[in-house]
Amino acid sequence: MSDILKIFLKLGQEDTNEEVSFQVMKSVYETLDEYQKERFFKNIIERIEISVEDLQPLLDELSDCSKDNPNLPGVLSELRSHIVSPRLNIFRKISRLPGGLKFLLDFRGDLLSIQRFSQSNLKPLESDLTLLFELWFQEGFVYLEEITLDSSYRQIELIKKSDLVHPMNSIEEMGQRLGRDRRCFALYHRLIPYEPIIFIEVALSKGILRNIADIINRDKNRTEEKDADTAIFYSINNTQNGLTGLGMGKMLIGQVVDYLKEDNEKIKKFATLSPLPGFWKRYFKPILEGKDEPFILKHMDVVSYFFKKQQEKIMAYAGLQEFNTEQLNASLLSILSDESWSENKELRESLHDPLVKVAYTYISKEKNLKNKPLNPVANFHLGNEATVSLKNVNFLGNPTSKGLDESCGIMVNYIYTSGWLARIQRSLKRFGKMEVT
Repeated sequence: MSDILKIFLKLGQEDTNEEVSFQVMKSVYETLDEYQKERFFKNIIERIEISVEDLQPLLDELSDCSKDNPNLPGVLSELRSHIVSPRLNIFRKISRLPGGLKFLLDFRGDLLSIQRFSQSNLKPLESDLTLLFELWFQEGFVYLEEITLDSSYRQIELIKKSDLVHPMNSIEEMGQRLGRDRRCFALYHRLIPYEPIIFIEVALSKGILRNIADIINRDKNRTEEKDADTAIFYSINNTQNGLTGLGMGKMLIGQVVDYLKEDNEKIKKFATLSPLPGFWKRYFKPILEGKDEPFILKHMDVVSYFFKKQQEKIMAYAGLQEFNTEQLNASLLSILSDESWSENKELRESLHDPLVKVAYTYISKEKNLKNKPLNPVANFHLGNEATVSLKNVNFLGNPTSKGLDESCGIMVNYIYTSGWLARIQRSLKRFGKMEVT
């Protein structure tokens, strides 16, 4: 551990071969396990920091200055120059070296992952990288590119491998998602032109689509370009964990909206067809089991989402005659744990409205510790000022095994309104549009 720290410290010195030192450090870093990386992060924070003793004279001088003192601006300027994290200089050097920016992205990705479970305060290091990435990943440094059937095989294959929302088994499946009514756009950074930092897949349709099969099945619901009036964002994937939380998704959606509106003036509506990760295993299933302490929806409240006839059909399917709340919850737990329920017409009818209402409660009412939507996808889109209502919750919108296991098959349309689009366009005019190649 001391060896890699020495190399990292050496990168902060002026008389060093930066490229050689970086490559050696990178090679050693890639051999570290999570525990060793956590120790490395802690050592960087402890060993590379501002000296309080060096700051004290400036702090004393500042405390002696009144707000009318003509020396105050100079003292504040000097103080600002001294409180900048010395780690930033090393990170800037690394970013200028071949492969350096990609290393820093992976470095922050590891840091964010480890930070979630660490007992140590790693925030100072994460704040340094966040500051730099917010400067580096903005208009001028990133550009939008459409992935088409004419794109290189390498780019199409990379997109295919990186889609974790609706995974593909073959390159042919990726080809089916490209065309005039199926589009794909990616943001690239000019220092990493060979690898997208985030990408989005879009279906052009007449009206809002509510079932993923209507999008990814080759022969379903294909729309002539002249008839399309709606763009459905159905798969957004961040390929760089190190950019989490930096707003790249919002930037991408804004750029794609602007591009599609220019490409086809008939496209007036923009919405998503989004998954609801965690709805079953991390939300509704624990509630049915009685592990409802963190949630607004409680174990004993589930019954209120079902009419009497729905309750009776569910209990009968489970082989229970005498009704009580506990047995209804137990029946639901048993039924929803086996994906075969989706093939039973009577069960589908009995579960349709209650599951939609429970899902809407999850999206609209359940909050995390920061008072933001508990569901990460809802948090992302609602944080971007999209809207959602009960009618936007789609029962069995994804009846695949993955969809049933993840969210009882439910998908959601988040609607991007005209007001949001107008603000995005004003922003684009103010900062200038990104290049589209």
